[in-house]
Formats: sequence, C-alpha cells, structure tokens
Amino acid sequence: MPDARSGSRSGASGRLLRMPAIPALTVVGIGVDGWDGLSPAAAAELTGADVVIGSARQIALVAGRVAETEVWPSPMTEALPGLRHRFAGRRAVVLASGDPMFYGVGATLIRLFGAEAVRIVPHPSSVSLACARLGWAQPEVDVISVVGRPLSLVQPWIAPGRRLLILVSEADKAARIAELLRDRGVGDSAVTVLERLGGPAERISTATDWAGRTHDPLAIVAVECATGGRPLSRTPGLPDDAFDSDGALTKQDVRAVTLAALAPLPGQLLWDIGAGSGSIAVEWMRTHAACRAAAVESRADRRERIVRNAETLGVPGLCVVAGRAPEALRDLPEPDAVFIGGGLTTPGVVEACLAALRPGGRLVANGVTIETESALADLHARFGGRLTRITISHAAPMGTFTSFRPALPVTQWTHLRS
Repeated sequence: MPDARSGSRSGASGRLLRMPAIPALTVVGIGVDGWDGLSPAAAAELTGADVVIGSARQIALVAGRVAETEVWPSPMTEALPGLRHRFAGRRAVVLASGDPMFYGVGATLIRLFGAEAVRIVPHPSSVSLACARLGWAQPEVDVISVVGRPLSLVQPWIAPGRRLLILVSEADKAARIAELLRDRGVGDSAVTVLERLGGPAERISTATDWAGRTHDPLAIVAVECATGGRPLSRTPGLPDDAFDSDGALTKQDVRAVTLAALAPLPGQLLWDIGAGSGSIAVEWMRTHAACRAAAVESRADRRERIVRNAETLGVPGLCVVAGRAPEALRDLPEPDAVFIGGGLTTPGVVEACLAALRPGGRLVANGVTIETESALADLHARFGGRLTRITISHAAPMGTFTSFRPALPVTQWTHLRS
C-alpha cells in the first residue's frame, strides 16, 4: 500500500522503495539587461539549477552561466502541462520576461499546478519601469494588453485626462493607436513609445504624428488622453446612436434601468437572449474588463451588427451565438445573469433560463406588448420576484411649443435565484 507520508511504496521483497519527489518549479524573471540586472537571489537560483527553460531570446541572456538549457517548443503551451513530471527529481528553473506574474508564464504555471508547486522570483515589470521613466504613479494608470488581442480593447479606457499604458507586440501599434485616438476626437493626446526598457538600447520617443513610423515590436505605448472628443461612459446607458441598429435596440433609458437590475459584477457571465443589436450584452461587458456575455440571436444580419457594435465599443470578446432559445442555450456555460429581450413567449425559454441560473443569479425580462405583459404577470404569479412598469417621456416640439411625448411603457420582471 502506498505510504502517503513518505512518498514510498513496498516492493515485491517487502522493502520500501523511495519514489522520486517532484520539486517545485522555480520561475525567475529576467529583463533585457540580462544577467547584470538579476538580483543575487535570482542569480543563485539559475546557477543552482539542473536545467533552465526559456525562449531562445531568454536563454541567450544566461548562456554560459548555467548548467543546462532547453528552449521552449512552438507552441509553448503544449509543453506546459507535463513540465513538472518531465523534470521530476531535477531542479528546473523557468525564465520569464520581467515580472512572471504580470501577463507571464508564472501565472500560467500556477493555474496548472497550484501555488504550492511553483516558486516565483520576481523582476520589475515593464509597467513598473515605464512608470518610473514617465514619472507616473502606478495606481493611477490603466494598463491594457493588446499582445495577441484586438486593438479595440483600448476603446473603453479612453477618457479625458486618463493615463494609459498599452502593451503591444507589433511595430505599427503606436501609429494605429494614434489613429484610434483621432477617430475618438482626441488626436491631440500625447503618445509616447517606450522600447527595450531596462536594457542598454532603451529608447523613449514622444511624437505628435506616428503615421508611418514603427518601433520595436515588444514595447509599451503610453497615452495621456486629451480632453474633448466624445467620451463614452462605462456606466450603462450609452446614447442610442452609439450602436449600429435596425431598430431592435433596448433604448437608452430602459437599458440603464435594465442593466441596474442585472447588476453586473466582475467575472460574471450574462446570457442576452434575442440580443437584437447586442446593446445589453455590450454594456454589461463594458462595466468591467472581466465581465463576459453570450448574445443569442437567430438573424444573421443582426449577429453581424452585434459583432460590429462589440468591436466599436471595445468588447470584441463578446460571444455571439447563432440560433433561437431554448435550443441555442444547451451548450452554453451556466450564467450569472440572463436578459430576455426577445422570445419571451416561446415555450420553454424562461424555464430553461431559470434552470441554468447559478445561485444568486438574476433574470430580467422586458415586454411592451399585451402578450408579453400577460406572460410577465403570469411569471410573477408563479415565481415571485419584482414586476415594474417603466414609463418615460421626452420633451419634443409641438408647434411653436414643447411638450412631453411618452415612449411605449415597458413592463419588467426581475427574478433572483436563491
């Protein structure tokens, strides 16, 4: 029988056989200045290692100073799951660029093996170095990575006076960021590119026009946003004309009330059923970078609009699902919140959503027709919750005078799963 305390087991002769232990992996951060920039603790980890693993560029920084090296295969991700067992009984050190826990391999390895199985020896991150060079207080800076990600992720962070540090991996990203700022009406924002930070070839360049200019692919683009333009708040209730729509749009005021009832929280998932233009899902995701949403829409032309709206408003990760509820919901992960904007009277939709909701989840459904109001009243009678009538009027010309004209009243049912 295995001995859980000793890591040993009995052989055929009754002797205890010692099984090789699997030591913790050590991840050492290293900068572009290589060995000279390492702390004594980091240097000691590398010199005491049996094998050092890293990219070809990282291995070149420690060449001749360590016992054995191995270059990551491509793609690197395929080599990670079996890493600890492959080097069982040996002291393995993984190199990481800068801070291993800042968009680095350290965080990936901890997700795979657990914090107790991975030791981290940190190094200043590129963001820390950039803030030091610029004189910016790090807690007052918004950091966005577009390394292997769409540039549109920058959109929600553009706001008057905000300071952005954008991690890039392509040589033309500064020019494209400057173009994005111009499109948002803040083309006079200060744009600075910081290249090869911490190394002998470090370069910092500020320009008013980045068109046609390139830089080191792995760089940081710093933006100090100018005032003016048309800033878009991350608080729900964007103007209706911020969305491309064929009219299938939850209007601004009702949208704000609806998002308040849905109560977005970081990391949570929304199902937006009968998404139309995707405005509810888009605004849900804009509230926090970790919010996720699946927009379920049966019409192909509307799905295309949802994709465009998500890209334009800075949430390109929005998942667009083709099909009708409830069939289209079967393979989706369990939601923390559900909005039903279309398909409310389709049999089985509400029941499927209620069954899928996580504990503490919220379901919000809106209706404007007699049929949907009747369905909502029935749901309220069956399941409880809150039934609300939303009536909104806007001032509009009436001859030479002005009067309030009411929009169609909206009935809203909100249900909280215990």
